[in-house]
Amino acid sequence: MKTLYSGKTKNVLLDEEKGIVNLFFKDDMTGENGVFDPGSNSVGGSVAGKGKIGLKISKYFFELMEKNGIPTHYLGSDVEQGLMQVRQLTVPKLEFVLRYFTAGSMCRRFTLEEGIVFDPPYTEVTLKDDIQGDPLISERICIMKGLLSEGQYDEALDILVRVGEVLKKELAPMGLTLLDFKIEIGYDENGKMYVVDEITPDIWRVRDENGNIPNQIDCAKMLLEKMGQ
Repeated sequence: MKTLYSGKTKNVLLDEEKGIVNLFFKDDMTGENGVFDPGSNSVGGSVAGKGKIGLKISKYFFELMEKNGIPTHYLGSDVEQGLMQVRQLTVPKLEFVLRYFTAGSMCRRFTLEEGIVFDPPYTEVTLKDDIQGDPLISERICIMKGLLSEGQYDEALDILVRVGEVLKKELAPMGLTLLDFKIEIGYDENGKMYVVDEITPDIWRVRDENGNIPNQIDCAKMLLEKMGQ
């Protein structure tokens, strides 16, 4: 397969014979100085088998989103090969962030205490640019840069909020409170928008019943148990 893009935790591959786009889930995890952190812009290490686990969890959540009327790019998967078949879409270099509580980079940016409740949830859109530190970006700049068309910014934020409601409901029975998460969104030739990339513990931060924030690996184990994997 031809590599179209190599990211921190996934590669985008094109099967040129079949004309199918695949995501290959790596064993790499985001973090710094040996500490795994879903909000980090760098790779903090790798865990054997993590890629296949992430694919299983993404498959579960993408199918769950579809059942709840939220369109996704998911078409199918080959877990043993670590591959997810996806729609061919335009995916702007943007991340859509929803926060239910203050945590992580927001506290550092604005000198806020951890754990302040946002009601309603706080939404942000950031430009995916590691060198610039993923700066916040407005609708006007997105349109000026040709990343989104008129109306797509608000449509994406609506999808973001709907994804959050599904995630909260799914994580609550495991004693996990969703603090914040980020997704990517793409669109087809008609402008229809879809949730893309992945839905795994790599995209969210949660708090357990003891007030601790479990890492991606521990979250993944809980989810696999719930899924009966």
